[in-house]
Amino acid sequence: MTRPLDGITVISLEHAIAAPFCTRQLADLGARVIKVERPGLGDFARAYDQRVDGEASHFVWVNRSKESLTLDLKQPAALAVLQELIAGADVLVQNLAPGAAARMGLGCDTLQARHPSLIVCDISGYGGDGPYRDKKAYDLLIQSEAGFLSVTGTPEAPCKSGNSIADIAAGMYAYTGVLAALLQRGKTGKGSHVDVSMLESLAEWMGFPMYYAYRGATPPPRSAASHATIYPYGPFVAGDGGTVMLGLQNEREWRVFCERVLLQPTLASDPRFDANAKRNEHRDALKTIILGAFSSMSSAQVLERLDAAQIANARMNDMAGLWAHPQLLARERWRAVASPAGAIPALLPPGRQSAFDYRMDAIPAVGEHTETILRSLGRSEEDIAALRAQGAV
Repeated sequence: MTRPLDGITVISLEHAIAAPFCTRQLADLGARVIKVERPGLGDFARAYDQRVDGEASHFVWVNRSKESLTLDLKQPAALAVLQELIAGADVLVQNLAPGAAARMGLGCDTLQARHPSLIVCDISGYGGDGPYRDKKAYDLLIQSEAGFLSVTGTPEAPCKSGNSIADIAAGMYAYTGVLAALLQRGKTGKGSHVDVSMLESLAEWMGFPMYYAYRGATPPPRSAASHATIYPYGPFVAGDGGTVMLGLQNEREWRVFCERVLLQPTLASDPRFDANAKRNEHRDALKTIILGAFSSMSSAQVLERLDAAQIANARMNDMAGLWAHPQLLARERWRAVASPAGAIPALLPPGRQSAFDYRMDAIPAVGEHTETILRSLGRSEEDIAALRAQGAV
């Protein structure tokens, strides 16, 4: 089937997570993504670990369906190759160090003066201007700067997200920004500049705690795995030591929970607990009551009772549980993709599509497509050998 981005070429000067996550999703939709890497080592995320049959966990996640081209962009011959590729491309994505692309003549204004239809997407920690423009940024630092750590963790200590949430947020907004720019170009014929910052991306995701603390109000407290302002909504231990996650959203559910799960119907009208604000205020007392009721049941029995009462609940899965999740298996969300280490499982992108199949091609080795790409640009075997001899590719 024809995919939405078939025929679109993306050049990406990318490393780590934010830009690769953006471009992998463009590749999922059919775009040709040429990933420019350093000769020899490649994207430094390749060396983060060796957990996937010798390949790095971060890298295999965000780099399938791409072509790897190695270029030493400090050398004029390599930069000339890149400029030639950009001339035939639709999109350039980059998340190099602040100012690095502009110093190489790859700034948006310079490129669009030569290529008016080109879409340039710059991903950085803080954006292309402002007092923080040149400040280095990593995921955990942005989690801190965006206030995420102030509302995440226990009352005693903040905790980072277990995944790279700031990078992921920036990658998602870069992806949707490029899609929007392609739609706009279809109307106007002109390219555009997409300037995505990690801070702004994660700040958007912090909308609830920001508004909760509007005009200097007390912000949501750090409440571990429980919801900061809704109760009961979080983890509870059953009698077998297993943990059950449950959540109530309204007063009707609270009454049902008391009647059919706790088997204590009069608790629903207890003046300490007859509104969410009161339950939140007296959460320690209510937690003691809930744990007491759950202590005589296994976690499976608690889940069964919650399901029967139509109270939202979940198991507290670990990674092994997620790999084997019956819902993912039932919906056939797994595919095998090729990699330098052989075939590995990969999740299809979220969202079933009736009009096309997602692209699920191989994860490239460093520089795997260098010679093919150079030949497509008309470089002879002698030219390629010379580029290799001088370390330009």
